[in-house]
Amino acid sequence: MTRFLVKRLIGLFFILIGVTFITFILGYLAPGDPIKESMGDHFNPVLWLQLRHAYGFDLPWYQQYINFLIKLAHFDLGISFHPQQRAVWDILKDGVPISVELSMWGTIVTLLMGIPIGIITAIKANTWIDTTNMSIALVLYALPSFILAVFVQLLVLWIDKTGIGWPISGWGDPWQYTWSDIQYKLVPILTYGATGYAYYARLTRTTMLEVLRQDYIRTARAKGLREKAVIYRHTLRNAIIPLITAVGLLLGLLVTGSFFIENIFSIPGIANITVAAVSQRNYPVIQATTIMVAIGVVFGNLISDILYGIADPRIKTE
Repeated sequence: MTRFLVKRLIGLFFILIGVTFITFILGYLAPGDPIKESMGDHFNPVLWLQLRHAYGFDLPWYQQYINFLIKLAHFDLGISFHPQQRAVWDILKDGVPISVELSMWGTIVTLLMGIPIGIITAIKANTWIDTTNMSIALVLYALPSFILAVFVQLLVLWIDKTGIGWPISGWGDPWQYTWSDIQYKLVPILTYGATGYAYYARLTRTTMLEVLRQDYIRTARAKGLREKAVIYRHTLRNAIIPLITAVGLLLGLLVTGSFFIENIFSIPGIANITVAAVSQRNYPVIQATTIMVAIGVVFGNLISDILYGIADPRIKTE
């Protein structure tokens, strides 16, 4: 396992290098001059040259990229164009805890809803329970997350006619759970969970049904093994490999996996910062969020590989 993890970490290092290069070169080749655009009507040639030197834009592209990697190795994400001379991390640090909190609780809701319901529908296949749950899951799966978020807001507004005063935007204090904070956080978290629930319920049902049709499951039942043991000891353990792959990706997107939810509910997380950076052509911030996504996905896949070995020792041996 140690040798396997070392090989994976080396491979993931080169993947991150490739992502950083693509991210950098896209910003470098993008048309226009972001500094000149940020100055607007107050363009000053002398100040423009000073700012180009301060950001290192007067260097060859390869030197800029090397400097970018050196700063990244020191956990320096660069300097923002808007506002000028402000560190990118200073801009992101307030949004990251909020995005992580939303995604973490949303992921927990997704898994606690999706996997058990998928197991139940597989056990009750072709019954009204299966039909009802899969119909709900299909509707939720077909709806884009931003459409579902708007529907939820409208539903809250309709219910709020009774005078509950439930908020439909904002977030409250990060990682605080007073009643006021819970009112802000509950609806976005449940909406986030509902968008992923449908996928995991359908995936769990499909993989469970595939395993339930195997000969060794019929043999286990014929030997008189209790149904709970058949389901949880033999079926679920063999059906969990595809779920681990999906969960690894979900964990990898903890920081940036809630863009639409954050935008619709006006949550001051990474999404609003990134959207503003795109409109302002603020490439250092865009590069930083892209790298955060890449790092999250890479380590999410690494977690999946580790969980494969725990779920199935044969994978560890191979």
